[in-house]
Amino acid sequence: MAGRILIADPTATNRIVLKVRLAAARYETIQAHSGAEALALARSERPDLVVLDSHLPEGGAAICARLKDDPATRAIPVLVLDGAPSRAARLAALRAGADDVLAKPLNEASLLALLRNLMRTRATVDELARRQVAEEDLGFAEARGGFVRPARVALIAPTGETGLAWRRGLAATFAGRISTLTRAQALDAKPAREVPDAFIIAADLARHGDGLGLVSELRSRTATRHAVIVILDEANAPARVPMALDIGANAVVSGRFDAEEIAARLDTLLSRKLETDALRESFDHRLSLATRDPLTGLYNRRYAEAYLKRVAEESARTGQPFALMLLDLDRFKSVNDTHGHRVGDEVLVETARRLRDNVRDIDLLARYGGEEFVIAMPETGLEAASTAAERLRRVIGDTPVLSPSQGKQVAVTVSIGVVLCAADGGAAPGTSGLIEQADAALYASKTDGRNLVTFAGGCAA
Repeated sequence: MAGRILIADPTATNRIVLKVRLAAARYETIQAHSGAEALALARSERPDLVVLDSHLPEGGAAICARLKDDPATRAIPVLVLDGAPSRAARLAALRAGADDVLAKPLNEASLLALLRNLMRTRATVDELARRQVAEEDLGFAEARGGFVRPARVALIAPTGETGLAWRRGLAATFAGRISTLTRAQALDAKPAREVPDAFIIAADLARHGDGLGLVSELRSRTATRHAVIVILDEANAPARVPMALDIGANAVVSGRFDAEEIAARLDTLLSRKLETDALRESFDHRLSLATRDPLTGLYNRRYAEAYLKRVAEESARTGQPFALMLLDLDRFKSVNDTHGHRVGDEVLVETARRLRDNVRDIDLLARYGGEEFVIAMPETGLEAASTAAERLRRVIGDTPVLSPSQGKQVAVTVSIGVVLCAADGGAAPGTSGLIEQADAALYASKTDGRNLVTFAGGCAA
């Protein structure tokens, strides 16, 4: 399943229709007929997303606010549906913490794109939560500081005059540092401290639709990869919503620039963004020395095993599969014997870089020992794991490593063993057992000729 969604709607027909539409996209659904039932189910079932009808007896915005006030459900994305959303109702839902508001009748492409977007957000939040728990298990947790700096927001409008008008309007409703930028300025390299936390981008800039292209560019750059991006589509073109969300926008606002709506959206989006940024920074700072391999900069074996335990436990709880890979450079001893240990270290560093560039943000990549690496991939089934493993094998083996110290090309390949764990809601599999299965598959790749991917038999949690 793609994820589990709680539908809260007082009308049974509406719940059934939405359930059918979501089931076709492989989502599992839970249903509630009232706000009280939705709150109880959200706490007990911990769905990946909550869809609230605005006409619940208790009020969709009120239920959203209660979900966001509860530490147990605060991280769950909330989507509010409204048959005839007035501006006041839309603002009330957004100010209550709703991630978005959709009007009925629903545009299916926009709905599914928004669900995909919110599921990606939830996966990132869950990943950071796993890291936080692993940090606590290793004894490195510290209280976070209370200071929160003002958010930096950049406005990218079709003209300079329009940008200044947007800035004046937003400054009256949003407490932050607001600037106007051109497309070129947004793409310029800047010191990290000056990179905007959020971009408000017109869908149409110098040319029709080129604001959407800017989203892809910003997402591809390290400095702006985690920035909040809101697209303003004044043309109100329905086809743009799924396109913008799928290429990386956090939200799409249709119609003219509404400073109050933009501010309400920024409050929710930036609150999450600044919190996750702080978690990333504190985690990396405190654990880098204790859990990082000094040569490659990857996580080390100690951290990998603590992290893998959490992935297995979460898989057992949610029923989502995950994949574990062990990768070992082939005939690495001969690299050291032929070229020297300095070149061997350079090969390890380059291998780590290539692997890092070809795994997802939510995946764990660690140096497990010597020339061996481990990758844990949450929420990954057989097809995705197979594709990823073959890609990694080619990334290492298809291009020789250039030794900076000797200026020579060193050809290396990698053998990979993969174990796929399809949990069924029972007890989590043991970490040592998973590693043993992946190691047996890796040994098979070695004995069958190297430079191969071999899958072990699956495990059931």
